[in-house]
Amino acid sequence: MSELALRDTTAAERGCAEPEVLKERGQREVFCGLTGIIWLHRKIQDAFFLIVGSRTCAHLMQSAAGVMIFAEPRFGTAIIEERDLAGMADANDELDRVVGRLLARRPDIKTLFLVGSCPSEVIKLDLSRAAQRLSRQHMPEVRVLNYTGSGIETTFTQGEDMCLASLVPEMPAEAADAAPSLLVVGALADVVEDQFARTFKALGIEHVSFLPPRRSAELPAVGPQTRMLLAQPFLCETARLLEERGAQRLEAPFPLGVEGTTEWLQAAAEAFGVDGQRLREVIAPAQRRAKVALEHYRERLGGKSIFFFPDSQLEVPIARFLARELGMTLVEVGSPYLHRQHLSRELELLPAGTQLSEGQHVDKQIDRCRAATPDLVVCGLGLANPFESEGMTTKWSIELVFTPIHGFDQAGDLAELFARPLLRKAKLEV
Repeated sequence: MSELALRDTTAAERGCAEPEVLKERGQREVFCGLTGIIWLHRKIQDAFFLIVGSRTCAHLMQSAAGVMIFAEPRFGTAIIEERDLAGMADANDELDRVVGRLLARRPDIKTLFLVGSCPSEVIKLDLSRAAQRLSRQHMPEVRVLNYTGSGIETTFTQGEDMCLASLVPEMPAEAADAAPSLLVVGALADVVEDQFARTFKALGIEHVSFLPPRRSAELPAVGPQTRMLLAQPFLCETARLLEERGAQRLEAPFPLGVEGTTEWLQAAAEAFGVDGQRLREVIAPAQRRAKVALEHYRERLGGKSIFFFPDSQLEVPIARFLARELGMTLVEVGSPYLHRQHLSRELELLPAGTQLSEGQHVDKQIDRCRAATPDLVVCGLGLANPFESEGMTTKWSIELVFTPIHGFDQAGDLAELFARPLLRKAKLEV
C-alpha cells in the first residue's frame, strides 16, 4: 500500500463494489439501541439520558455499563410499573414528577434526553409530545429532547444515530457569509477527537467541529458551507437530516487502520484545497507509527480466517482493515444493515468474492459458521460462550464500540483486539 492511498482503482481492483449480498430475515441476536447510552453519556458531559422503560431496561444498562453502587452516571430509568401498563395511572403525570425530581437534584443537566423503550412504545406513550411539554417548562435552563432506543425500532449502534438525529434540528443555521467548515459526525473517544483536531489544524483546516459536542450547548452551525465527514458507518438518519440542512457529505472509507484513516483525511484535504504534499508531510509520522504497530500483529493474524456476525454495522470497515492490512481471510461479513452509499468506498476495497450478509437469521448463520470452522468468530455476548464451549475462539463485538479504535495511533489497538483471543487460545493449548 502506498504512503497515500489513491482512489482511482481499475475495474479489476474494485473488489465488492457491486457485491452479491445474502439478505436474511429471521431471529436476531443483538443488543437494543438503549446500549448506545453507555458511550454517549460519557461523551456529552452536561446531558442526562432518562430511559422510559421497565426494570429489564434498567438491569440491561447496569449490566452492560458495569455501574457500581457508588457511581452516579448521567443516565437512569423511569420505571414503567404495572399500574402504568394497565392504564391505572397517568404515565405523563408520573414522568413529569420524575423529571422534576431529577432536575432539582442534578442542576448540572443542560440537555435531558427522554429515551423510548419497548415498554413505552407498547403503551403508546408519546415521548415527543412529552419532550416538547417538558422543554416549555424547563427552558432555558434545560432543553428536553427525545429519541427511541427501543429494540422494536433499533439495534445496538442505531441508538447513537437516533440520538444525534434528535440534535440536528437544534443546530443553528450557519451565517449567510459563513466560511466553509468541516463537521466530523459520530461519537469518538476524547483522545481520538483531540488527535483528529490537531491533524486538521496542521493541515490548515480552520473551522472544524464535532457532533456530538462535549457540551450540548455548543452545537455547531450547519448549512450549505458545511462539509461532513462520517466517523461511524451507522449514522444514516443523522447524515440524511444534515444533508437536508445543506451539509455536503465527503465520500471516504472510515478512519480505521492506516489505509482508511489516510483516505478519510485525504477526503477532507481535497475538499478544503490542501496541497497533497502538505497532507503527506503532516500525516507521515503517524502513518509510520501505525505501520510499525501493525507489524507486531501481522504475523499472528495473517492467514487466519474470521467470521463476522451482524451486530454494530462496523463489520465492513473492520473486515476491510483486517483483510488488506493484516492479511486475514474473510469467511463471511455480516452486518445488520448495509448502507450502500456510505459504504461505497469500503465495498470497493474488500477482497473480490467476499461473502456479505445483511440482516440476520441467527440459526442459519450459526450453521454456516460451524461448517466453516473459522479461526476467529466476532459475535455478541449471547453467542460467544456457546461457541467457546464448542472449541471456537471468539471476540465480543461490543468491544469494538467501547474501545478507541479510530485513527493512526489506535491502529495497533484495533489489531490487538483480534490478536488477543487467538493468543489466549494458544496459551491455553500449551
